[in-house]
Amino acid sequence: MSLPEELSAARILIIDDNEFNVQLLEAVVTEAGYTSVLSITDSRKAEDLYRAYQPDLVLLDISMPHLDGYQLMEQFKKIEQSSYLPILVLTALQDDKTRLKALENGAQDFLTKPFNRLETLTRIKNILTVRLLHRQVKKQNAELEIKVKERTEELQVTRLEIIRRLGRAAEYKDNETGLHIIRMSKTSARLGELAGLSAAEVELVLNTSPMHDIDKIAIPDAILLKPGALDHSEWERMKAHPLIGYTLLEGHDSDLMISAREIALTHHEKWDGKGYPQGLKGGETPFNGRLAGIADVFDALTSKRPYKAPYPISKAVEIIKSEREKHFDPELTDLFLKNIDDFVAIKEAFPEIEKGHVNDEDFKLSERDENAEKE
Repeated sequence: MSLPEELSAARILIIDDNEFNVQLLEAVVTEAGYTSVLSITDSRKAEDLYRAYQPDLVLLDISMPHLDGYQLMEQFKKIEQSSYLPILVLTALQDDKTRLKALENGAQDFLTKPFNRLETLTRIKNILTVRLLHRQVKKQNAELEIKVKERTEELQVTRLEIIRRLGRAAEYKDNETGLHIIRMSKTSARLGELAGLSAAEVELVLNTSPMHDIDKIAIPDAILLKPGALDHSEWERMKAHPLIGYTLLEGHDSDLMISAREIALTHHEKWDGKGYPQGLKGGETPFNGRLAGIADVFDALTSKRPYKAPYPISKAVEIIKSEREKHFDPELTDLFLKNIDDFVAIKEAFPEIEKGHVNDEDFKLSERDENAEKE
């Protein structure tokens, strides 16, 4: 009986309390060309040996002291879990009740004592062939799952990159470096983390905050870059910009796009209901929008704009504190001010630089990372 290499190397475990049966089976399988064979006569050692050896086939006696074959099959099932039991039952009993119970417990086939050599080797080969095919399919499925995961991650990365670049494109309208969206998104995410958001929720805030001012694309430069105060009509045009952003981002109901729409639409709302465009009050504003609102204002206050010089951190803190329960969620305001060093560190980590020096690495998801109204 010539064996293929993958079969000859298969791991066979023999469990029988009768030493003679063990020696007989060992001789039969080794003479047939199987090279990896272990045997025990004490069933109490079977579970640990099964875990360590990870057999491709178990030749298992049913009637044994201490633990019988049925009890061992229960142990092995817990180890295998998603796989089937590669068990060939050894028994001198030929009644239907014994066979049925063995099958119900996971046995694949039977060998009746005394053993017939040719029948023994044929049944062993059959079970091992199925076992190895099963492992091959399982391996292929695992490899396919990895490829699908890699492809899904690649699509996600591409989608996030598009979001970031669109955010940067809008930001270049009045902030040539595009670093505002990095600081603002990291500040929003860090504040969300401090507020108790899950890691996944923090990632979502980080990845969708860059789209908060996508609508700047549609605002005329004469308004957006005006160095002085806006007149009434210009201000009304400015207040409509969140609706433009919402419209640009609608039409897809992934978590990513829902969060991006919420932030774009609501980051200029105020706790007292005097914000725009909807005049939402208190908790009516989505939590992501409230996070982005504080982060946006803080970075705008401390950054240079065509219409203002940067404020020192102390002045920005003073303004944000004064806007507690007016502009900003009071609990988030307290949390922000209590952890102001975290947000100053983000600010200092991404100082304004020359145009074109933004590094895509600054957007890495593993890092923790606005625009104030022109009033």
